[in-house]
Amino acid sequence: MSDKAHLRATLLARRAGADPALGARLTVHILPLCPAGAAVAGFWPMEGEIDIRPALRALHGAGHAVLLPETLARGEALRFRRWWPGVAMVRERFGTLRPDAPAGEPEVLLVPLLGFDGRCHRIGYGGGYYDRTIAARPGVGTIGCAYALQEVEAVPVLGHDASLDAVVTELGVIYRSRT
Repeated sequence: MSDKAHLRATLLARRAGADPALGARLTVHILPLCPAGAAVAGFWPMEGEIDIRPALRALHGAGHAVLLPETLARGEALRFRRWWPGVAMVRERFGTLRPDAPAGEPEVLLVPLLGFDGRCHRIGYGGGYYDRTIAARPGVGTIGCAYALQEVEAVPVLGHDASLDAVVTELGVIYRSRT
């Protein structure tokens, strides 16, 4: 088993007992990180992920265009669709949900993850969708969303792995170290 595969299994087990409702605490940390009026792409939480839907509603209420990802074919970056409370949602691959709405371009990405370290390296599920999406959008702000218990000492990093500008947990914000 590779280092990343072992770490993913460990983090899935660690996250299994976490309370998704802790996501409500992320809102107070996320809002100040999003420039006024910026289009912000979030995600609809899958089982076990921290629930950022309260932050999505708050962003919408504050006048941000809120977007959610559409997962395209393997090997492609994500596309984003407009979201607002009450919009029809469509089930797609990997059990995710996306809005049945027009596409949009994000200025800030709220990124799901399995684990992160103090340098804001992330480990995801292994499909590379967010790495490709971040690489395709230089200059877009990237903020990981996680439980504090998902922090690890070091995430194994390969050349294609994108680091984040910051990670937000229920306890606060961790900014990418410049060292």
